[in-house]
Amino acid sequence: MVTPNIPLERSLAPVHELGDRAPQPGIGLCLSGGGYRAMIFHLGALIRLNEAGLLSQLTRVSSVSGGSITAAVLGMKWQNLRFINGIASNLIREVIDPIRRFAQHTVDIPSIITGTLLPGTASDRVARAYSEYLYGDETLQSLPDDPPRFVINAANIQSGALVRFSKPYIRDYKVGEIRNPAVSLAMAVTASSAFPPVLSPAVMKFTPNAFSPVNNEMLASEEFRKQMVLSDGGVYDNLGLETVWKRLDTVLVSDAGMKFAPDHHPAEDWVRHSRRVLELIDNQVRGLRKRQLISAFQAGLRRGCYWGIGTDINSYGLDDALPCPPDRTDELAHEPTRLAKLPDEVQERLINWGYAVCDAAVRRYLDPSLAPPTQFPYASGV
Repeated sequence: MVTPNIPLERSLAPVHELGDRAPQPGIGLCLSGGGYRAMIFHLGALIRLNEAGLLSQLTRVSSVSGGSITAAVLGMKWQNLRFINGIASNLIREVIDPIRRFAQHTVDIPSIITGTLLPGTASDRVARAYSEYLYGDETLQSLPDDPPRFVINAANIQSGALVRFSKPYIRDYKVGEIRNPAVSLAMAVTASSAFPPVLSPAVMKFTPNAFSPVNNEMLASEEFRKQMVLSDGGVYDNLGLETVWKRLDTVLVSDAGMKFAPDHHPAEDWVRHSRRVLELIDNQVRGLRKRQLISAFQAGLRRGCYWGIGTDINSYGLDDALPCPPDRTDELAHEPTRLAKLPDEVQERLINWGYAVCDAAVRRYLDPSLAPPTQFPYASGV
């Protein structure tokens, strides 16, 4: 079999969107999906990036699913952050603590039950919970003016494309865009985290004339513009990578996707078997994007680094990395992908792990001059 010689700089993006444009200077942060596990793991990365002065330098934050819960809070609170010499002194109070309080509530099962027995859908209930506990009545217009641009990604089941929710627009390149959207943050994050099959789809209705005039979009018809049937952004791109990859020369990826576990006797009933198949598909797609990303780093096509919840911290080859025994971090990598209450101890371990592995990746591949941390954010370790 002959493998097509596709340049790496094109391999993660449709050619019609990327064209021949070279990546621009700037740092993009990608926050993967993974339910509450991802939501909390990414907090540790934010703490370390802030200490390193990198948080304030971000040009773009792209997120899917559980990562979007975290990204939307960060974006909503961005104007409240007090950056002194490039470091936000109040990140814990403004961003970390509210998300940790939210992680004390189970959202998925109650939403599924009430969405089945009462009028409305499970995604409607999730949106209400997000609004109640995190976002209130804030909309996409509550996100900061660039930079950084916050992009919350969902998958359009109708068009098969990515839908990008941001302050300037909602866009599906096949359907069109809505400029300056007033969609609530709660609803945008609900769409991004509507993981199938139980929380998907999230249906958003629009007035077709809210879209910009047709500009060669192949699906710019009323049938596609009057509503969007959306699912978890991870269905399309579980690393949240594409919107950063196509634009910026420095890419940071925080991956909290669940570690795929071998199973010598997988279930054969259709419900559990289908779930296992979906996990396998997700693992393969995520692995392919990861391999392309790492190859691009090695080839010098992009700067940046990758850290994952399933990474062995020893693989970075740092003698002064924080102590993270693989058996302990492996437990965290197998936390279920749910919107379900996490005990404080598990939250602290996840944050510590995200902090430590982010530090190792950044110091190994992006800024070797960065001073190593002397302790974890929380005394519990990993």
